[in-house]
Amino acid sequence: MLTLNAFTLFITSALQCLLCLTVWQHPYVNIFKHMRVEEWKKTSREGDVTTYMDKTLMCTVFRIRGSIPASNYILLPKTSTQSLGLTGRYLYLLFRPSPAKHFVVHMDIAAEEGQVIRVSFSNLFKEFKSTATWLQFPFLCGFFYWPGLVGPAPSTVRWTCLMMDLQYILSVYLNRRHSHLKTVKLCANMSVKNMFTSDLVAHCARPATGAGLASSLGTGPMPREMSFPVPKGGSWHDLYDYIRWVASPGWYSNGGENLIEKASDYLDLSKNNCLFSVNISKPVQDRPGWVVGWFVCVCSLCLKLYFHALNICVYLWSSHFLYTVCVRLSVLLFFDTSAAFYHCQGGINVTSQCVVSVCCQVSALTFNGNSTVLASAQTGIQSVVRVWNYLKANCLAMFKTHAHSLSSLSFSYSGGVLCGVGKDGHSKTMVVVWNTLRVTKGGEVSVLAKAHTDVDIQTMKISFFDDTRMVSCGRDNVRLWRVRSGALRSCPVNLGEYHALDFTDVAFEEGHSADREPEDRTLFASSRSGHILEIDYGSVAIKNVRRLLPAQQPHSQRREKQTFGMGLGIAVNSISVSSAFCATGSEDGFLRLWPLDFSTVFLEAEHEGPVSLVSVSDDGLSVMAATTSGNLGYLDVSSRGYSTLMRSHTDGVLGFSVDGIRRRITTASCDRTVRVWDMDSMQQLYDFVSEDTPCSVAFHPSLQVFSCGSSSGLVRVFDIASAKLLAEHRQHRGEVVGLAFSPDGEFMYSAGSLGSLALYNSSQEDHHVLRVLGNVVARGTERAPDALTVSSDNRCLAFVGPSEYTVTIMAARSLDELLRVDVSILDVESTTLDSALKVCFSPASTGHLLVTTSANKILWISANTGRLLREVSKVHKHQCSSLAVSEDGRFLLTAGHNAVKVWDYNAIPSQMFIGHSQPIRQVNFTPDQMAVVSVGDAIFFWDFLAHPQETGTDRCSPPKAASVSPPKPGLLSKHSVCLSPSQSTATPELGEEGLSLKAVIGYNGNGRANMVWNPETGLFAYSCGCVVVVENLHTGSQRHWLGHTEEISCLAVTNDAQTVASAAGGSGGSRSLICIWNVQDGTCGNTISYHRGAVQALSFSRDDFFFLTVGDFTDPEVALWSTRTYQLLSRISVSGPLHDVAFCPSAASQLACVGSHGLYFCNTHTQGLDVELKVQRVCVPEEVGDVELTALCYNANSILFTGTNSGHVCAWDCNTQRCFMTWEADQGEIGVLLCRGNRLLTGSNTRRLRLWGVAAVQGMRGALVLLEQEMMLDGTVVSAAFDDVMDMGIVGTTAGTLWYINWVDNTSIRLISGHKSRVNDVVFSPDESHFATCGEDGSVRVWTAPNNELVVQFQVLNQSCGSACWSPVSPSKGGACVVGGYSDGTLRIFRLASSEMELKLHPHPVAVTAIQYSANGQVILSAGRDGLMAVSSPVTGLTVRLISDHKGAPITTIQCVKKQYKEFGLEGNEMWLAASADRRVSVWAADWMKDKCELLDWLTFPAPANPEESDSLPPSLAAFSPIDPGLVVYTGYGVERELSFYSLAKKRVIKKIALSHWAMCFSLSSKGRLIAVGSKERVLKLIKSSSGRFQDFLHHSDSLQTCRFSPSGKLLFTVAYNEILLWEVRGL
Repeated sequence: MLTLNAFTLFITSALQCLLCLTVWQHPYVNIFKHMRVEEWKKTSREGDVTTYMDKTLMCTVFRIRGSIPASNYILLPKTSTQSLGLTGRYLYLLFRPSPAKHFVVHMDIAAEEGQVIRVSFSNLFKEFKSTATWLQFPFLCGFFYWPGLVGPAPSTVRWTCLMMDLQYILSVYLNRRHSHLKTVKLCANMSVKNMFTSDLVAHCARPATGAGLASSLGTGPMPREMSFPVPKGGSWHDLYDYIRWVASPGWYSNGGENLIEKASDYLDLSKNNCLFSVNISKPVQDRPGWVVGWFVCVCSLCLKLYFHALNICVYLWSSHFLYTVCVRLSVLLFFDTSAAFYHCQGGINVTSQCVVSVCCQVSALTFNGNSTVLASAQTGIQSVVRVWNYLKANCLAMFKTHAHSLSSLSFSYSGGVLCGVGKDGHSKTMVVVWNTLRVTKGGEVSVLAKAHTDVDIQTMKISFFDDTRMVSCGRDNVRLWRVRSGALRSCPVNLGEYHALDFTDVAFEEGHSADREPEDRTLFASSRSGHILEIDYGSVAIKNVRRLLPAQQPHSQRREKQTFGMGLGIAVNSISVSSAFCATGSEDGFLRLWPLDFSTVFLEAEHEGPVSLVSVSDDGLSVMAATTSGNLGYLDVSSRGYSTLMRSHTDGVLGFSVDGIRRRITTASCDRTVRVWDMDSMQQLYDFVSEDTPCSVAFHPSLQVFSCGSSSGLVRVFDIASAKLLAEHRQHRGEVVGLAFSPDGEFMYSAGSLGSLALYNSSQEDHHVLRVLGNVVARGTERAPDALTVSSDNRCLAFVGPSEYTVTIMAARSLDELLRVDVSILDVESTTLDSALKVCFSPASTGHLLVTTSANKILWISANTGRLLREVSKVHKHQCSSLAVSEDGRFLLTAGHNAVKVWDYNAIPSQMFIGHSQPIRQVNFTPDQMAVVSVGDAIFFWDFLAHPQETGTDRCSPPKAASVSPPKPGLLSKHSVCLSPSQSTATPELGEEGLSLKAVIGYNGNGRANMVWNPETGLFAYSCGCVVVVENLHTGSQRHWLGHTEEISCLAVTNDAQTVASAAGGSGGSRSLICIWNVQDGTCGNTISYHRGAVQALSFSRDDFFFLTVGDFTDPEVALWSTRTYQLLSRISVSGPLHDVAFCPSAASQLACVGSHGLYFCNTHTQGLDVELKVQRVCVPEEVGDVELTALCYNANSILFTGTNSGHVCAWDCNTQRCFMTWEADQGEIGVLLCRGNRLLTGSNTRRLRLWGVAAVQGMRGALVLLEQEMMLDGTVVSAAFDDVMDMGIVGTTAGTLWYINWVDNTSIRLISGHKSRVNDVVFSPDESHFATCGEDGSVRVWTAPNNELVVQFQVLNQSCGSACWSPVSPSKGGACVVGGYSDGTLRIFRLASSEMELKLHPHPVAVTAIQYSANGQVILSAGRDGLMAVSSPVTGLTVRLISDHKGAPITTIQCVKKQYKEFGLEGNEMWLAASADRRVSVWAADWMKDKCELLDWLTFPAPANPEESDSLPPSLAAFSPIDPGLVVYTGYGVERELSFYSLAKKRVIKKIALSHWAMCFSLSSKGRLIAVGSKERVLKLIKSSSGRFQDFLHHSDSLQTCRFSPSGKLLFTVAYNEILLWEVRGL
């Protein structure tokens, strides 16, 4: 007893001592006072550190100055071996960066794991960098954030209070736990008042009367001794800046113990009663360099490669962006992190929106000074100039140029003057100057002046200081131009002895100030001889001349710096000048940076070819360079690092092939290279150089292998992953004109221009030749690169030959001739012989062979009989050069000359799209049919759009919140389509259901106003898929209203909260369905089926007598219904789409709706039983601009507020129907408006939720509105509901999240969370206490059961997680783990106890398709899309075994079970199986402790040779029976739709159960012999395997992709896209 008491006393004393060590630090620690900085005993200083009296703060502060920050600093404590020991979570730094200077701050933070982490931030840093022990963040001084503006502090920099969440920084960036602050080092140049630490959040604008920071909520006012002084009547935010870098709401869950791995950074800047937030999501693993808030993120430049073939380059410069333009450019080149711009052969791309309006090459581009207006010129006889609104991507004006082939354009800085240079009809140089001042307001463009000249002009630019002055240069001349009195005159620069130079570029001395005289400017001119001239603009004379010379003594390892002097010079192609240096690009491939006196080169970068363009960014920190060899890159001046943005083809593209599995495209070009590109990032991945010209390429259908045929007749086969040449064959004497693989990948075919045809065995790595035939293919190269076509069933090969008049069909496996068709005799009325050009099999109808002919026809020929089925004439104006049929057989692509046409395969209407300026060589669909690729002069990627009723392969979504126009079919935008639910189903009787819906996880962020909440009654309802979820916010329990079969688009609730209406669109041509629900018992009292399309909005009148419905863009109609009988009372149709509707709260007869054509005021007139709607349309105020109204709401005083897609809010007087006030409430489209009293809520697609004070608007006069509060959420705001005083409410976003908002506390709490993108897998933990989900967004989320709350989320960016599994229960090994398989071929093991990634494995080169722990958890089995299976150790991460039996066929299923299999003749304790897409199942016996794994059985299930359906085949699925592991259950594509039960002991199928639909997923229950099967037709089928009895459930709005029973068999998960339903299993 004495020993126990002594021990207890010891523990108590120790705890008290530890408490005393930290309790003194509460509520805060004044660090300067605590360390007595002014005495310099506990701290140290170095260099120029002084004190002075600051007039703003009216107190003494420290000033740190010096040119080298590392030599001038204050260090706390005195030495780095000591420690401050400050445990406060938040660090507050009160400082002011010195104007025009740089500063650095270093903090050493100790982590609980024992490491010391250095965190540094500075305006010296250009980008975020991190190591295991060091984080570096760029810092932007000033209020306006713009990527790339890191640099010296501006002169207007203010005193700043910076608050940093140290715990958050360590957790997010390094997965470490914060312990205490060890040291702080403040380096020049800055002024510092103080620092302090605290665990509380201080509000800087509210100084405390006492100590401050005293709040039970963890917040409080700033302590008086730490606050900044504010004069009486002044505003804190008008004088100072406050930067808060803290964790976002909801970053921690479960009291902060478990870290949600998808963290968000928030920056809150309180200024003028506004809160601005920057939210950037980051993954925890493989995290790139993101920096938050005013800590600037300078990422690698965003680049999208759409076209290639780079020739001569000129540059475009704007005040914010730097762009590159090439005369024959087919590549997207730009130097900006927020906008994308390029010009191609026949089109212009602005922010990835292709603006195609010409068929000739675009020869020149130019911006005005603020980058809002763009001008483009095209070549050719009909040369025109177009002026574009850059932000809206629409053409403002188009006019003729009076010249041919404009070679140069230049906008004035103001955009009021445009200058162009070209040739007239007599090839004489002409200069034209246009007045473009009124073009942005709809005015015309007029000619100010024009002049002819005999001098050569290479470049011409308008000066930035005077719109009437220009400068030009060319061969033998540099001239100054001026427009005066309607005449354009020029004077030459006296070049003296340099009059014979060929000048290439000019650049003005930097500076945009208008107060300087033009005579003070210096003009720089470069030449091909290496001379650079400095010209005095005022005297029009040369001030100085220098010459670029090659190095005198080049070294093999080091090139010496260049100097100016005498000798043979190096041609300078481009020059750009900043305030600090000059950049030159020269013919020798060097980008060089010089001081302005050109004394020496201080930085250079060597390129593969001549540098044709250089341009310095506005801040002078980066220099862009483009070369004639097709490369684009930029030089970081501060770090001296060079980054290559892209490499491109330098000549025309001859052919391409697409790898649909890995989303890659390979291209062959006349520049003798074959390049492989990533279709998502558009980045070049590989480059293969050939001695001869590659003519055609083809990807293997499943492996990372492609073949290439060349002009010499060689056929080469490459392995991409290893960059290895697998095989090389010379079977052709002429050019290879056709190259193809069979769809199953077993064979490869090649055709030569001299008539030869070769067959190869591509199942072997050497691709050995099986057969070669001569004189069977038509001679010539005009049918390249796709002269061969193989049917989708691998049976037939077709080509034109042996003559140009015949088409031959051969057996694909043997090259035996099956059929020969003479196309010249098919048209008996023709007087000329018709020859065949291209052939193509239809993937969906293998009996159809399409042939294009020289008579400009397409012939449909029966591949079995040769009979002509039908034909289409006059396909193109020129001969058809390529054709392709979509995978679903519904669309046909043709290319003729420079146009692409899309045809309906059956009805044959067509649409034509232009963009190419030269003939198209090849065109085809991508395998997913979401894009079209065409090549010729460039590579064009087109988004493919199909009508919703024409295809059936993707997810259906309702219209977006403010659909501005109906989608237009064609190649312009991606479109999603619907699947109709099956009609052949057997739904159970009421009360006899074998499944009961228990919970719905997630919220449908695709809808609009699809959430309702009544604070008085507590009603809270929202939609997910086709289910209305009614949830109790106190208990979390759910009720489900089931009545829809399509995705619900919107909800509405009556004012007494007793009735809810839900609306969903129709399918297959059916009308939409509106259900009227009784809130008390959840029954559907009425249904309305009226609108032909989806329903855009619903609304009840204030007295609940009327009900209003609005159709979408396909049926823009407003319908008024009686709520007593729900009979139609009146309806009106409008000309354009409608977006929102609302009843007036003060007058039941008044309502309003908004749409693309303006605002509609409506009144109901009642005469007896008849009700009439009268409408008055009002246009949008002119001061708002050309916008659309997207949302509206009333207040209580007959004032109507409307929101626009540009972010403006308009206030209307309902009595006069007049807009009396507008203001810009946001920078994006406003989709939600809500008014309560004097407060207005706006929600937009910028993710901002803003609360406005609109009390001043009540007088209906123009007044100021006050932005009271603001929050940044995780997606576009689509729904909102608040109480009567707007203090609290619920908001829904497109991210699938419902937030609880409390404006009083300025807090947001996540109520409902779900996946935004597709969910790929859902799995229970072995003890069923948790379950995990993974999705396309790269997240693995762990949820608790049974309350279904999100516990932790592990996020990996830029990857998708295709499968997940739990580790077997093993408490001795540190708790449960979840492992996810990702699209980059990696496996990541996450441990729940630490909420961290424990191990990362990389066993696969391709995406992981299946993953499973062994039954004992000793190894992890995984499989990739290439069919290879890996056995890996979860302890060491090593891959211990690779299994290639299924190679070439993606693995769909892996399952492991404990099983003694002595009856099979083998010893061991575990069995596992794998199923692949080729309908093969392998069963294995394993003993992993003894490293044994043997094949037990190999199952192959038959299937018909000709797939009867054109859609993608169902997957092959297999599983062990949970009751008898010796029984394997299989389903997949076959002769019949069925489940097969295979006995491993009897070696045969012992039982079959028929299915009504192909199975997309299935799961076997351990209880009741139940099987759950999900289909593409949205049917969930529950089957009792012993009796064959089944029930069907239709509660999903999309195709089912996953179903999973819990280990106990009591619960079932089903997933359709991102809808997750949890069922309680009752049994059959």
